[in-house]
Amino acid sequence: MSTQAAASEVGSSTPAGADPAPMTHREILEALSGLLLAMFVAMLSSTVVTNALPRIVTDLNGSQSGYTWVVVSTLLAMTATTPIWGKLADLFSKKMLVQSALVIYTIGSLIAAFAPSMGVLIGGRVVQGLGVGGLTALVQVVIASMVSPRERGRYSGYIGAVFATATVSGPLIGGLVVDSPLGWRGCFFVGLPFAALAFYVLQRRLHLPVVRREVSIDYLGATLIVGGISSLLIWVSLAGSSFAWASATTAALVALGLALIAAALYVESRVAVDPVIPLRLFKDRTTALATLASVMVGVAMFGATVYLSQYFQLARGMSPTEAGLMSIAMVGGLLVSSIVSGRVISNTGIWKRWLVGGLVLVVVGLSLLSTIDADTPLVLVGVFMALVGVGLGSTMQNLVLAVQNNTSAKDMGAASSVVAFFRSLGGSVGVSVLGAVLSTQVAGTVRTGLADMGVADTGHESSSIPDLAALPAPIRDLYEHAFGTAVGHIFLVAVPFAILALVCVLFIKEVPLRTTLSDAAEPLGPKSPEASAAGPIEAHAGGATVPVPAARQSPMRNA
Repeated sequence: MSTQAAASEVGSSTPAGADPAPMTHREILEALSGLLLAMFVAMLSSTVVTNALPRIVTDLNGSQSGYTWVVVSTLLAMTATTPIWGKLADLFSKKMLVQSALVIYTIGSLIAAFAPSMGVLIGGRVVQGLGVGGLTALVQVVIASMVSPRERGRYSGYIGAVFATATVSGPLIGGLVVDSPLGWRGCFFVGLPFAALAFYVLQRRLHLPVVRREVSIDYLGATLIVGGISSLLIWVSLAGSSFAWASATTAALVALGLALIAAALYVESRVAVDPVIPLRLFKDRTTALATLASVMVGVAMFGATVYLSQYFQLARGMSPTEAGLMSIAMVGGLLVSSIVSGRVISNTGIWKRWLVGGLVLVVVGLSLLSTIDADTPLVLVGVFMALVGVGLGSTMQNLVLAVQNNTSAKDMGAASSVVAFFRSLGGSVGVSVLGAVLSTQVAGTVRTGLADMGVADTGHESSSIPDLAALPAPIRDLYEHAFGTAVGHIFLVAVPFAILALVCVLFIKEVPLRTTLSDAAEPLGPKSPEASAAGPIEAHAGGATVPVPAARQSPMRNA
């Protein structure tokens, strides 16, 4: 699906039989500038609030479960809507959809900024997640429609750089804002100027023809998937605190979640005309394994970024600004590896070794982070974080690239959004599960410590997130020890997920990256002898059948 920058009308359609010329590097960079701004807004929505969360939860009298759900609510909304945005991209103007996502993000940010309670704040974060889901899916879809897979590695480096910039600047900006007179509410205003600038740049620079096809939005499937996942996440987050693990409530939530997921699988495979998650995509081994690896990477990535901030503030007594500075270690590694891997992949067309090496580093880094406690030297913590950052930088975008390279043009929106969907799903599950482990362990350690001190525990002391500065020195030391040890243990829980991701990548069969866009419409798999004798390969673009010169034919046919 090639594009032409000259098609300036938002609602213009590519005429049947047309074969638009590829965009020049300058045209791609002009359009990409707006897309990268939109991606920056999406990443900033989670990173800028990371270091503010302990202060927010304390100010709004929240609990560890509330802390978790401020993050999970956004991830869940993003997860739920990402495939739907991908489907809409096949029906409506991609430019209009990206701008709509920016508007929705802005509305959610304003709700969160003025939230009087944890409930309203979580609701605002849900609205934010709806917009972020669109930005996450659509940026990948638009780039895939402009750039060939071989060249996409080059531009994936830019995406990685933006991700790293948002990840490192977000905590720093958030920490500075929290420590300023604006307080934590200012964190939700920070992204608005960037959203407005992204909207303007996209209006001026992004010019894509609308390639329309009949699409049926699978609202039933999306609703069932979200309902099933939400039921299980609620169970994991609240079990052990609001109700017992072995209880009627647990049985009801688990049964409901599994029943809804089973119903969703039936709808997606038998009922939906155009399923939100096309199960046929998973017949391709690369797509299936890369998607499963994305789930596991989501667990590791979000666990590392969300709870390390809590570790620095609650176990090491740092301010939000200081905690933001500590994140430079991990994000610096992510920045370097994402840019370097993207450039080398574009030059060579070889990508699997980067995925394998990256996940090896993630496994090693998480294993080392599992040894930290409240007394671990900060230099060592920084080195461990850098290893995880380098691993994630060469893994995240390249998993998407591997799937897009094996996907036909007509399925590009669905495939790109499915990978983003499952990575967000992994993040939602990871944050929820790791948050539940952290909450349970901290509560148990504090309860035991208070009993040893002869201090009565009313239940609030052990389950809530305290204001450490207001606590007596012995109790403050107890909380710091409890959080330091518990955060180390949640990284130990994350290690098996990273190992499973590594196993998935090892079994992926490497296919050299294509150098054309129109070849994406070709069927996947080996080329038969009959096809070899039939003459030149034909690709379909804009409804027309055009021959593909032998020099440009996709090497993926020999997979």
